[in-house]
Amino acid sequence: MSTLEQTIQLAIDLIKKQQATDFEISLAESSGVSTNVRLGEVETLQYHLDTSFDINVYFGQNKGHASSVDLSEKSLQKAIESACLIAKYTQEDPFNGLAPKERMAWDVPELDLYHPWDLDAKHSIELAKECEASALDRPEIDNSDGAELSSFEGTSFYANSNGLIAKAKSTRHSLHCSLIAKRDSEMQTAYDYSSVLDAKDLLSAKQIGLSAAELAQQKLGSKSLKSQKCPVIFTSRQSSGLFSQLLSALGGSRQYKKSSFLQDSLGEIVLPEGMSIFEDPIKLKTIGARAFDQDGIAKQKQFFVEHGRVASYIMSQYSANQLGLESTANAGGASNCQVSTTFDGALDELLNEMHKGLLVTDLMGHGINTTTGDYSRGAQGFWIENGQIQYPVSGITIAGNLKTMFTNISAVASDVDLRSNIKAGSTLISEMTVAGEI
Repeated sequence: MSTLEQTIQLAIDLIKKQQATDFEISLAESSGVSTNVRLGEVETLQYHLDTSFDINVYFGQNKGHASSVDLSEKSLQKAIESACLIAKYTQEDPFNGLAPKERMAWDVPELDLYHPWDLDAKHSIELAKECEASALDRPEIDNSDGAELSSFEGTSFYANSNGLIAKAKSTRHSLHCSLIAKRDSEMQTAYDYSSVLDAKDLLSAKQIGLSAAELAQQKLGSKSLKSQKCPVIFTSRQSSGLFSQLLSALGGSRQYKKSSFLQDSLGEIVLPEGMSIFEDPIKLKTIGARAFDQDGIAKQKQFFVEHGRVASYIMSQYSANQLGLESTANAGGASNCQVSTTFDGALDELLNEMHKGLLVTDLMGHGINTTTGDYSRGAQGFWIENGQIQYPVSGITIAGNLKTMFTNISAVASDVDLRSNIKAGSTLISEMTVAGEI
């Protein structure tokens, strides 16, 4: 047995002495290195080693929770006793309880998510410096917010009183560069990054630096726009955030709390007929994939929106109990969600399709009301005419209502951003309000 396996078995033995009706345990350990350089100098070099222990105990339908970052027997015992004490004083909740035994992840598939990188401090510093230096060599790149390289690996266990012990291992490696471009008195910032499970798939340091520099240069010479209504394209980098609002609105907790702009929307049209959003959680070697959720339920491919209509809410066991439905194995959120492509082409072809309008590359602020769907955010991007970029724009706000925005999607391009848990291409919305110059 590994140390973590011994710890999970120790915790199970300790909690069985408490005579709880049921229990569930989450145990995790992660380690890694992160290096940040700025203007050629090392600002931080950190080694990370984190552990966590979480315990839920049930006495009937009374629940107690406790956690610890210390995995010694004494600390585990104290956390377990604390959870039991809390359970005895909390109000009974009829929706508490473990997921059905038959839905548990008894057979966990190997998803090829674990690719450790033997990265030492010297190599991490060299790569971060190379990334930043390649960017600073470019014209008009005046300053840097730094380049950061990180590499993490982790192992986690979930166990419960049904006898389940499920294990997951994963890695994540990323290289990020953020820059400042300057022309006369104007300054613009931009960043780019690569994030992968396997370091062999990481983009080169030079490629990331040059890409970040190009993005910053392209923003110089920006103008505002006259206030108007026009088509808007969200780049693939921004589209994942847009669709995350839809997934959040379909979340079980928002449904039973009645705080969603898509309240009671099962079977309703929320996207154009040709669009679907589905979860493919057991796809091999994919960011966001996982074999089981935080309730220990085995995951499988499923649709949340199918042919434009809501096919399912996104539910943990608790929220499903609240709604009188079955869990969708989404305790902890959706895993590797994919938005179907509806347009045969990438961003350049989508610009031609739009012909004239706004391309949004950056968003600022958090002006989103998840209950009403009202949406208003600061934006930067480019003004498009005849399918071509005319000039960069800034100092504008884009606004609408998410419910209308989603039904007004004209196309989703094929340039899917694979770095996100929500994978979507550049997205064209037929009309939004752009507020700029009066």
